[in-house]
Amino acid sequence: MNQRKFRNSTYICTTYIFMNKVYSSAKEAIHDIPNGATLMLGGFGLNGIPENCIQALVEKGVHELTCISNNAGVDDFGLGLLLKTKQIKKMMSSYVGENAEFERQLLSGELEVDLIPQGTLATRIQMAGMGIPAFYTPAGIGTEVAEGKEVRIFDGKEYLMEYALHADFAIVKAWKGDKLGNLVFRKTTRNFSTSMAKAGTITIAEVEELVEPGELDADQIHVAGVYVHRIFQGSGYEKRIERRTTSK
Repeated sequence: MNQRKFRNSTYICTTYIFMNKVYSSAKEAIHDIPNGATLMLGGFGLNGIPENCIQALVEKGVHELTCISNNAGVDDFGLGLLLKTKQIKKMMSSYVGENAEFERQLLSGELEVDLIPQGTLATRIQMAGMGIPAFYTPAGIGTEVAEGKEVRIFDGKEYLMEYALHADFAIVKAWKGDKLGNLVFRKTTRNFSTSMAKAGTITIAEVEELVEPGELDADQIHVAGVYVHRIFQGSGYEKRIERRTTSK
């Protein structure tokens, strides 16, 4: 939405011009993501990941990517698809234990990895969305996480300084969205996505159902449309479970 003001001698008139944010497909929505881009991808494990956009990135063949995501997918799904085709140069994640190809690339030196405590990762993303450049946390003190970082003492306790974490593109998947970009997530699919949507220079949202403005209950909106630049209705969601454990 662009805001324009017109002034004359008697009054100021403000008009709002709404930009078209609706794209026809994942392929169209990610069309200008270049080689070497930094991407944030929402989800927790395989819960709430942007399945359509990940597949479109695989097909586009964009490479040298830095991907910020809590997890790195599994070998044949999620970000594991981009790892399999070696399109990711660097992963910034909290948990990566379900992906054998990730492990192989890490141990062989093919993949650069920045492992970040989960709370620190979440807060770095949140700070970017809030416009706060850095913050202090006790997480990581006395470990490899603290190497090369500023340490300060508050009330006799050591804290690390961590920088806010931005991305060129933030890519999330929501349950419902409207054509203005307002998003509604279903239950635990909010996870990292609500914060990531506010931390990208360009935010792309894929939704299971795209509706007209005014159809969403304003009290139920989790991400305001002002943060979302592109939106499309996805299809064919598998919604896999990362690890299923059952008893007889």
